[in-house]
Amino acid sequence: MHNRNEDSNLMDLIDSIENMEQDASRVSVDDVVQAVGRRSFGPLLLVAGLITLTPIIGDIPGMPTLMAALVLLVSVQLLAGRDAFWLPGWLLKRSLSRQKFDKGIHYMKKPARWIDGLLRVRLPWLTGYIGIRVTAVVCLLIALAMPPMEFIPFSANGAGLALTLLGLGLVARDGIALLLGFALFAATTAFIAMSLF
Repeated sequence: MHNRNEDSNLMDLIDSIENMEQDASRVSVDDVVQAVGRRSFGPLLLVAGLITLTPIIGDIPGMPTLMAALVLLVSVQLLAGRDAFWLPGWLLKRSLSRQKFDKGIHYMKKPARWIDGLLRVRLPWLTGYIGIRVTAVVCLLIALAMPPMEFIPFSANGAGLALTLLGLGLVARDGIALLLGFALFAATTAFIAMSLF
């Protein structure tokens, strides 16, 4: 398996996920978490964002809410100072068909290479101790907002893209990606507020 500690961009993460066991007909949340590592805040955020964002997988009813639960639990535990993240059995056991999962991964590959070409170490202080915790607070807010987003067209996509940018920023130590993620979350929140009121 690809060494999860070496994941430094999107293609590395996709390679780690692709190198999971291929025998089963379904892929569980636990399979993906094991592939990226229980100590990896950035990769877990990135996975949650990509799953929410990818049309084939993210369009499954309830998937954005499931990813919101993962992000919420991981963010709270990071803020509490845990080194390894605990996730409940009911979440880890949730799964989807291998065929849909593989199609989603294939869909992500081409844009992943392009995105990786844009990433570089910038404003690394934003990805340090304080920056990671500020990011965790923002992710917690995104997670709390995601369940109602399933009823507002396109808003879950905005949340998924924000999580993806935040995960990419942490994985690649790219502070610009983090700032873009913060800005997108603010824009998505404004969009939801306008839609509701």
